[in-house]
Amino acid sequence: MSKLTSAVFTGLLGLCSASSAAWADGISGDVGAGLSYQPHDPSGSRYETRPVPYLDLDWGDVSLSTDDGLTWSALNSHGITAGPYINYLAGRTSNGELQGLRNVSDMAEAGGFIQYAPADFWRVYAQLGQAVGGGHSQSGTLGKVGGELGYPLGGGIIGSSGLVAHFTDARQANTYFGVDSNEAAATGFRSYNASGGFQNVTLSQSFAFPLAPHWSLLTSASWVHLVGSAAKSSIVKQAGDVNQGQVQTAISYTFD
Repeated sequence: MSKLTSAVFTGLLGLCSASSAAWADGISGDVGAGLSYQPHDPSGSRYETRPVPYLDLDWGDVSLSTDDGLTWSALNSHGITAGPYINYLAGRTSNGELQGLRNVSDMAEAGGFIQYAPADFWRVYAQLGQAVGGGHSQSGTLGKVGGELGYPLGGGIIGSSGLVAHFTDARQANTYFGVDSNEAAATGFRSYNASGGFQNVTLSQSFAFPLAPHWSLLTSASWVHLVGSAAKSSIVKQAGDVNQGQVQTAISYTFD
């Protein structure tokens, strides 16, 4: 069993067993599938279309979502929730313009979160975690702070706007944006040592359109702006883009 598989499996068992009463409450939320047109890697070197799942499910204090991963609200009081989480962190296949850079393994991200959501239609939150299961020097600290606001638009259409800022330590920043001397010689990218701090700011806009009882069409568009050390990386300057976009669409089913 790989380190990533072991880490994810352990996290799933830990979170699910931590709140066994949640399963008795039954599942509520949405599940679906769709397509995403997005950057191949965080530098924005090229774009690709990927199939993606859509998950926004709750079992009592346990939640599973595409964005936040598997979370357990160990604390849940007066709109404030907090607890552990585990999520998937995509790696990088270094081909095309990135040929000669090191590949980055798929990893798990495990840590803790806190969220304030006094109403169903808005929230502010923060996460801090550790990348687990990567190769040598590919597992660092990362997190995000953000907010989300939902609103009805009439005809059953629901809109949602979000703003989130991602940050990492130097080790995690170098995983995707650093270039060592060997890689520089193999690729032509200038050697670069990335530092920690805020990595990007992401603004997103989503809509949910009712199709039939329990079924919806979901659309989302995001703008990602690299900042700090990530924006100054030679990979971004020579092959990527500071400003990136992503669009997604999916069909979802809602459980009552």
